[in-house]
Amino acid sequence: MTTSKRVQDRSKKKRVHDLEIATEKHKILSKVLLIFEVLKQEPQQIISIRELDQYRRQINLPKPHKISAFLRKSPKLFELYKDHRGILWCGMTKEAEGLVQEEEAIIEQQSDNAAELVTRMLMMSVDKRLALDKIVHFRRDLGLPMDFRNHWVHRFPDYFRVVHPFKPYDESEYLELVNWRSSWAMTELERKALGGMQAPDDHVAGLLSLSFPMKFPPDYKQVLSRYKGKIENFQKREYLSPYADARELKAGTLEFNKRAVAVMHELLSFTIEKRLVTDYLTHFRREFVMPQKLMRLLLKHFGIFYVSERGKRFHVFLNSAYEGSELIEKHPLTVWREKVLSFVGYRKKKETMDTLKDLQEFVDDDLLENESEDESVQVENNEHNMGSLEGDLLEDESEMEIDEVYSAYRE
Repeated sequence: MTTSKRVQDRSKKKRVHDLEIATEKHKILSKVLLIFEVLKQEPQQIISIRELDQYRRQINLPKPHKISAFLRKSPKLFELYKDHRGILWCGMTKEAEGLVQEEEAIIEQQSDNAAELVTRMLMMSVDKRLALDKIVHFRRDLGLPMDFRNHWVHRFPDYFRVVHPFKPYDESEYLELVNWRSSWAMTELERKALGGMQAPDDHVAGLLSLSFPMKFPPDYKQVLSRYKGKIENFQKREYLSPYADARELKAGTLEFNKRAVAVMHELLSFTIEKRLVTDYLTHFRREFVMPQKLMRLLLKHFGIFYVSERGKRFHVFLNSAYEGSELIEKHPLTVWREKVLSFVGYRKKKETMDTLKDLQEFVDDDLLENESEDESVQVENNEHNMGSLEGDLLEDESEMEIDEVYSAYRE
């Protein structure tokens, strides 16, 4: 076994097929939603394929895959046509325009709830402030609007405010907590244990003894019998609430690690799909007092979390939130996204894609064609101003070394 092997090569036995399907659906959906957002920024909601090609990295459709080929797979969402010069353009269909308007209405309806979640993230952070550049990574996961950074953050002055750099040469802007709300300093696990009741106004976050819901792969019974004692000891151990001050906890201790699990559980509970790209969690290690080797902890507690390791960008799921490949409790935006997916990849003979093979074929089939999207136009290589899409830039896609993963599985 060498360090050149990918994580995927040795973790096949831990894969959960249903959640891998959910991952593949997300990959397709995220491409569609990004293109929606690009088109929404255009004055007439149309864009040439030449210009759209400059968003290729954000769409996560690497060359030589053709963006036009991807768009043609969803004729119910995207229209393609050539002008008199032979330049290929893309726009939204009437169905897509209706879907976009529906999404905006849902986001507005859920705005107060999203503001609460952002506030609770600030309450969990060690300094009660978070960089806007980092929060924007959670925008779609929390159901925040496209104008989150420029306008939405100013709509809730009683909750948070935008502040400027605190350190020399720090050009970032931060979102800072305005008022501590004791009734919000209660974890989702605590709320469920109390039957969904709201915490009292004098609630104080402290030590917790609640067990984390666990769900394992069906073929993992032998491994469970071997680790049963360790799992029980972990579940019985008290831990500090994610809303309590954790600066005195020593990194690497059992108390530190269990609180980190609680923080990750809480953050995933906030998200619409109870799933996140692992990169996004690692951005907040210092702010939420979490270990440097966060992936190791996620892999170790595979009964609580499931890490999908397909591709270079890993996704972490909250196991207990899913039944098969479906969320048990669906946010209105989840229902909307499922509707968008129903319009994606329309096929006369088969309108649904239920398996990994079907989903992979959707992305891969017919994409390996001529790299040029428009033979009459030379694609420019200059940088493109991303505007409000800056938070969707792909982060470092480095993978864990195999020895590191192996150690995490054995512990």
